[in-house]
Amino acid sequence: MTEYPTSQEGPQPVASGGGTDEAGHGKAPIAAAEAVRTHAAGAAGEPGGSAAAASDVRAARSAAGGGTGLPRPRRNAAAPGPGEVPAAAEPGRGSARPRHDATVREPSTGAAGPGAPGLGGPTETPRPRGEDAAPAGDDDAQGNGHGDAGTSAGAGASGGAVRHGGGTGIPAGGAAEATAARREGDRLRFVGAATRRIARGIDLDEIVLGLCRATVPTFSDAILVYLRDPLPVGDERPVGPVVLRLRRTDRLRPIDDLTDSSTTIGAGMDLAGAAGATGELDFSQLPLVGPQGDLPAAELCEIRPGGALAEVLRGVRPVFGSSAAAKAALPELLGVDHPLPRGNRAVLAPLRGRRRVIGAAVFLRSPERPAFEQNDLLVAAQLATHTALGIDKAVLYGREAYIADELQRTMLPDSLPQPTGVRLASRYLPAAETARVGGDWYDAIPLPGSRVALVVGDVMGHSMTSAAIMGQLRTTAQTLAQLDLPPAEVLHHLDEQAQRLGSDRMATCLYAVYDPVAHRITIANAGHPPPVLLHLGGRAEVLRVPPGAPIGVGGVDFEAVELDAPAGATLLLYTDGLVESRLRDVWTGIEQLRERLATTAQLTGLDHPPPLEALCDDVLDMLGPGDRDDDIALLAARFDGIAPSDVAYWFLDPEETAPGRARRFARRALTRWGLEELSDSLELLVSEVVTNAVRYAERPVTLRLLRTDVLRCEVGDDSPQLPRQRRARDTDEGGRGLFLVNRMARRWGATRLSSGKVVWFELPLPGSNERR
Repeated sequence: MTEYPTSQEGPQPVASGGGTDEAGHGKAPIAAAEAVRTHAAGAAGEPGGSAAAASDVRAARSAAGGGTGLPRPRRNAAAPGPGEVPAAAEPGRGSARPRHDATVREPSTGAAGPGAPGLGGPTETPRPRGEDAAPAGDDDAQGNGHGDAGTSAGAGASGGAVRHGGGTGIPAGGAAEATAARREGDRLRFVGAATRRIARGIDLDEIVLGLCRATVPTFSDAILVYLRDPLPVGDERPVGPVVLRLRRTDRLRPIDDLTDSSTTIGAGMDLAGAAGATGELDFSQLPLVGPQGDLPAAELCEIRPGGALAEVLRGVRPVFGSSAAAKAALPELLGVDHPLPRGNRAVLAPLRGRRRVIGAAVFLRSPERPAFEQNDLLVAAQLATHTALGIDKAVLYGREAYIADELQRTMLPDSLPQPTGVRLASRYLPAAETARVGGDWYDAIPLPGSRVALVVGDVMGHSMTSAAIMGQLRTTAQTLAQLDLPPAEVLHHLDEQAQRLGSDRMATCLYAVYDPVAHRITIANAGHPPPVLLHLGGRAEVLRVPPGAPIGVGGVDFEAVELDAPAGATLLLYTDGLVESRLRDVWTGIEQLRERLATTAQLTGLDHPPPLEALCDDVLDMLGPGDRDDDIALLAARFDGIAPSDVAYWFLDPEETAPGRARRFARRALTRWGLEELSDSLELLVSEVVTNAVRYAERPVTLRLLRTDVLRCEVGDDSPQLPRQRRARDTDEGGRGLFLVNRMARRWGATRLSSGKVVWFELPLPGSNERR
């Protein structure tokens, strides 16, 4: 019967110490390695040395736990039972006995090791090597050193009385019942520890890794985990054949401690060659699964409807590898070339989630270890159930995280526009990798007259609801901006929209409009942290703007202020996650931000501003441990402005002579700028657009030319009706003006204003994209 680690405190009666490598795999017991090294060195000089050495390898392996990898009861080393030979008196074993003054660390392996079940990590207990060797020899001297299935692991002598440390004799029947009860308790403790290890995982890989680490080598010598590819999510039904993909394998590694330091078992050396190189070592007893210790299992397996594997998976319950169903199902799953141990040393356990089977796990034991028993099927069923349910939750969580992440990304702009006279940069950081959804947003919206609206806001909460509300408010702000409403009016309409969404929908927002021609910026605030302006000389100041009430409060007026925006200055808009945390209040964070900007400007130089992208990264570097309590949105704007010499502006009365006057004004401006090559194209397009404006306007028409990296023409009138391009018929006398604009201009458009509309178009400058 398989033994499981106990949770009794104090030193446990283990046969020898096991080791764990860095990856957590089981390694050879140190006492066994020491014994084999000693005998391998002295076997050549003694009669029958080879046979003794081979026998000692088996005895040393049995001393490591009877082939089970688990602790077993010890007898008093000073009082051997009837028919037992003390370890010190065994013939031919005098040189193999370890020194008594040496100690061995016995780290536990698997989900629950000796003396510490349920703990995820290994524990170490120093024990004398001499005490480790004697009980193992006692147990293995009674029967099969390979650990037959019919022999209970660690059962001791099969007759008379069982001797305990105190030397008290207990009837065999009572000892058997006590041993069985103890093993059942150990089995329950192992299942509890293993399921806790599995439940600690959050994502798919952690859960599968938890199953492998919990079962190897405590429950099995190797495990293969197959999962459906792709994994179904929720109520999704598979389309096409069901395919299982090998997700992970885990096994006991080859015991390199039993070989000479100069000889290792490589991928190209078979076991027979390794045995011959190390001098008559019996490597058939090593816990190797498959050739060279590998698991040559199939990477993909397509389940045939009505096949043996499909029937086993449909039955849900684990089955022994020796059963008729598993004998046909395992080759289909693992491949015909995969070696399988004989007897009940393989268990095929389907992994069933909440609605369907999502995979399978195969547990394997090596030949020197006792075979699986009937109760082990219950253990495999428990492990498979907890793993499948955990995978189900991980897949659902992964899908929700993906949806939330995509929702957040679609709510934020993919890229910022590049309006004339201003350069922009932005950053967004979620509160944590496990909570990527928040209510922070930023935006930059081009406006008529080469202006740009800068927006940053923060919706309360970190849920998908907050992200959805943020998306609605951002869309509303974009719509209001296209109407060219004043900043205070935009916040007023956002406040009304938030109240319509719900009584508890609150957010903060800062809305600013920058005019590169006037070098002015108008700002309105709704409960948001104030912006910081970094001047060209390195001085950073916190702008004094009315704080206002958050959006969603209702019944509150918002006030806007107009400030200078000198060329070369940088405006920084941000959310409170950048300046506020559990370790500092918001005003302390704002002052630290101001000092950081000033320090960065001084390091760059006072005669030119710092690079915009590098400035954003440097601002985020001010965040220390514990400062990431909220998500962060950051928007930086570098004001370049448009020089007055690059602007030409006229008012035209809505008369029949207005198109002719517009052509003359445009020709003079191009001559002053040295752009006579564009005269013909510009005069034609200006004439068409001004003619259309005069037809519907009642007040003076405005004409403005801007020379930047392109030549931009803007014509405004008081009619709210936007022009639409249409295809004129051959008999029509009009309707071709916008067709010409669309063919000749690089870009064109029309924007509705609160006082009318603006129609604009752009022409590329001759030569190149260089700005004059």
